[in-house]
Amino acid sequence: MIMRPGQQLLLPANPLFIWGSLIAALMANILLSHLFGRAAWPPDMLALVLVFWVIHQPLRIGVGTAFIFGLCMDVHQGALLGQHALAYTALSFFAITISRRLLWYSIPSQALQILPLLAASHALQFAVRLMAGHGFPGWSFVLSPIIEALLWPVVTLILLAPQMRAPDPDANRPL
Repeated sequence: MIMRPGQQLLLPANPLFIWGSLIAALMANILLSHLFGRAAWPPDMLALVLVFWVIHQPLRIGVGTAFIFGLCMDVHQGALLGQHALAYTALSFFAITISRRLLWYSIPSQALQILPLLAASHALQFAVRLMAGHGFPGWSFVLSPIIEALLWPVVTLILLAPQMRAPDPDANRPL
Protein backbone atom coordinates (compact mmCIF):
# COMPACT_ATOMS: atom_id res chain seq x y z
CA MET A 1 0.00 0.00 0.00
CA ILE A 2 1.30 3.44 -0.88
CA MET A 3 1.63 5.67 2.17
CA ARG A 4 0.76 9.34 2.40
CA PRO A 5 3.68 11.75 2.81
CA GLY A 6 4.47 12.19 6.50
CA GLN A 7 2.56 9.11 7.58
CA GLN A 8 4.39 7.02 10.14
CA LEU A 9 5.21 3.41 9.42
CA LEU A 10 3.45 1.27 12.04
CA LEU A 11 4.66 -1.90 13.68
CA PRO A 12 2.42 -4.98 13.44
CA ALA A 13 -0.38 -5.05 15.97
CA ASN A 14 0.07 -7.51 18.81
CA PRO A 15 -2.87 -9.98 18.85
CA LEU A 16 -2.89 -9.97 22.66
CA PHE A 17 -3.26 -6.19 22.62
CA ILE A 18 -6.10 -6.39 20.10
CA TRP A 19 -8.06 -8.94 22.11
CA GLY A 20 -7.20 -7.22 25.39
CA SER A 21 -8.55 -3.92 24.10
CA LEU A 22 -11.77 -5.61 22.95
CA ILE A 23 -12.25 -7.24 26.34
CA ALA A 24 -11.45 -3.92 28.07
CA ALA A 25 -14.09 -2.23 25.89
CA LEU A 26 -16.59 -4.93 26.85
CA MET A 27 -15.79 -4.28 30.52
CA ALA A 28 -16.16 -0.52 29.93
CA ASN A 29 -19.64 -1.14 28.47
CA ILE A 30 -20.54 -3.25 31.49
CA LEU A 31 -19.28 -0.51 33.81
CA LEU A 32 -21.19 2.19 31.92
CA SER A 33 -24.39 0.14 32.07
CA HIS A 34 -23.99 -0.23 35.85
CA LEU A 35 -23.26 3.48 36.29
CA PHE A 36 -26.02 4.86 34.07
CA GLY A 37 -28.52 2.01 34.04
CA ARG A 38 -30.71 1.84 30.94
CA ALA A 39 -29.92 5.40 29.81
CA ALA A 40 -29.67 5.65 26.03
CA TRP A 41 -26.97 8.32 25.78
CA PRO A 42 -23.76 6.63 27.08
CA PRO A 43 -21.35 5.68 24.28
CA ASP A 44 -21.00 2.09 23.18
CA MET A 45 -17.26 1.65 23.70
CA LEU A 46 -17.28 -1.91 22.39
CA ALA A 47 -18.78 -0.82 19.07
CA LEU A 48 -16.17 1.91 18.78
CA VAL A 49 -13.22 -0.41 19.47
CA LEU A 50 -14.70 -3.08 17.18
CA VAL A 51 -14.94 -0.57 14.34
CA PHE A 52 -11.38 0.55 14.96
CA TRP A 53 -9.94 -2.96 14.80
CA VAL A 54 -12.14 -3.99 11.87
CA ILE A 55 -10.78 -1.01 9.94
CA HIS A 56 -7.15 -1.41 10.98
CA GLN A 57 -6.92 -5.22 11.20
CA PRO A 58 -9.66 -6.69 8.95
CA LEU A 59 -7.89 -10.05 8.65
CA ARG A 60 -7.87 -10.59 12.43
CA ILE A 61 -11.12 -8.97 13.57
CA GLY A 62 -14.19 -9.34 11.42
CA VAL A 63 -17.90 -9.89 11.32
CA GLY A 64 -17.73 -13.16 13.30
CA THR A 65 -15.91 -11.48 16.18
CA ALA A 66 -18.48 -8.68 16.15
CA PHE A 67 -21.28 -11.25 16.32
CA ILE A 68 -19.74 -13.03 19.34
CA PHE A 69 -19.15 -9.77 21.22
CA GLY A 70 -22.69 -8.68 20.33
CA LEU A 71 -24.07 -11.86 21.90
CA CYS A 72 -21.99 -11.15 25.01
CA MET A 73 -23.55 -7.67 25.25
CA ASP A 74 -27.04 -9.11 24.73
CA VAL A 75 -26.55 -11.61 27.53
CA HIS A 76 -25.10 -9.01 29.88
CA GLN A 77 -27.83 -6.41 29.33
CA GLY A 78 -30.65 -8.93 29.23
CA ALA A 79 -31.61 -7.47 25.87
CA LEU A 80 -33.41 -9.23 23.08
CA LEU A 81 -30.98 -11.97 22.07
CA GLY A 82 -29.30 -10.91 18.85
CA GLN A 83 -30.04 -7.19 19.10
CA HIS A 84 -26.43 -6.11 19.69
CA ALA A 85 -25.14 -9.00 17.60
CA LEU A 86 -27.11 -7.80 14.58
CA ALA A 87 -26.04 -4.18 15.09
CA TYR A 88 -22.35 -5.03 15.60
CA THR A 89 -22.35 -7.39 12.63
CA ALA A 90 -23.85 -4.78 10.30
CA LEU A 91 -21.52 -2.14 11.70
CA SER A 92 -18.48 -4.35 11.11
CA PHE A 93 -19.57 -5.27 7.60
CA PHE A 94 -19.98 -1.65 6.54
CA ALA A 95 -16.74 -0.67 8.30
CA ILE A 96 -14.88 -3.33 6.31
CA THR A 97 -16.35 -1.98 3.07
CA ILE A 98 -14.96 1.52 3.72
CA SER A 99 -11.78 0.54 5.54
CA ARG A 100 -9.33 0.94 2.67
CA ARG A 101 -10.70 4.35 1.70
CA LEU A 102 -11.07 5.56 5.28
CA LEU A 103 -7.40 5.09 6.17
CA TRP A 104 -6.39 7.75 3.64
CA TYR A 105 -8.14 10.49 5.60
CA SER A 106 -7.03 12.35 8.71
CA ILE A 107 -8.35 11.19 12.06
CA PRO A 108 -10.96 13.99 12.42
CA SER A 109 -12.20 13.26 8.89
CA GLN A 110 -12.42 9.58 9.81
CA ALA A 111 -14.61 10.51 12.78
CA LEU A 112 -17.02 12.33 10.48
CA GLN A 113 -17.21 9.31 8.19
CA ILE A 114 -17.65 6.87 11.07
CA LEU A 115 -20.57 8.88 12.50
CA PRO A 116 -23.17 7.61 9.96
CA LEU A 117 -22.08 4.00 10.58
CA LEU A 118 -22.45 4.41 14.33
CA ALA A 119 -25.79 6.18 13.92
CA ALA A 120 -27.05 3.39 11.65
CA SER A 121 -25.97 0.80 14.22
CA HIS A 122 -27.89 2.57 16.98
CA ALA A 123 -30.89 3.02 14.69
CA LEU A 124 -30.86 -0.71 13.96
CA GLN A 125 -30.83 -1.51 17.68
CA PHE A 126 -33.62 1.02 18.20
CA ALA A 127 -35.72 -0.56 15.44
CA VAL A 128 -35.26 -4.06 16.88
CA ARG A 129 -36.29 -2.80 20.33
CA LEU A 130 -39.40 -1.12 18.92
CA MET A 131 -40.39 -4.27 17.00
CA ALA A 132 -40.00 -6.27 20.22
CA GLY A 133 -42.49 -3.98 21.95
CA HIS A 134 -40.18 -1.82 24.05
CA GLY A 135 -41.01 1.82 24.54
CA PHE A 136 -39.34 4.87 23.07
CA PRO A 137 -36.13 5.58 25.05
CA GLY A 138 -36.31 9.33 24.52
CA TRP A 139 -34.35 11.56 22.22
CA SER A 140 -31.18 11.17 24.27
CA PHE A 141 -30.32 8.07 22.20
CA VAL A 142 -29.26 10.47 19.41
CA LEU A 143 -26.34 11.64 21.59
CA SER A 144 -24.65 8.24 21.75
CA PRO A 145 -23.29 8.08 18.16
CA ILE A 146 -22.22 11.73 18.39
CA ILE A 147 -20.27 11.06 21.58
CA GLU A 148 -18.72 7.97 19.98
CA ALA A 149 -17.64 9.98 16.93
CA LEU A 150 -16.10 12.58 19.24
CA LEU A 151 -14.23 9.78 21.03
CA TRP A 152 -12.87 8.36 17.75
CA PRO A 153 -9.65 10.46 17.75
CA VAL A 154 -8.91 9.56 21.37
CA VAL A 155 -9.53 5.84 20.79
CA THR A 156 -7.43 5.93 17.61
CA LEU A 157 -4.47 7.52 19.35
CA ILE A 158 -4.67 5.15 22.32
CA LEU A 159 -4.98 1.99 20.22
CA LEU A 160 -2.29 2.99 17.71
CA ALA A 161 0.21 4.08 20.39
CA PRO A 162 1.85 0.63 20.86
CA GLN A 163 2.43 0.36 17.11
CA MET A 164 4.07 3.78 16.77
CA ARG A 165 7.19 3.12 18.82
CA ALA A 166 10.46 2.47 17.04
CA PRO A 167 11.54 -1.19 17.23
CA ASP A 168 15.22 -0.32 17.57
CA PRO A 169 15.79 3.42 17.81
CA ASP A 170 18.93 4.35 15.91
CA ALA A 171 20.36 7.65 14.72
CA ASN A 172 21.09 6.16 11.28
CA ARG A 173 17.65 4.67 10.75
CA PRO A 174 14.82 7.24 10.46
CA LEU A 175 12.03 4.65 10.35
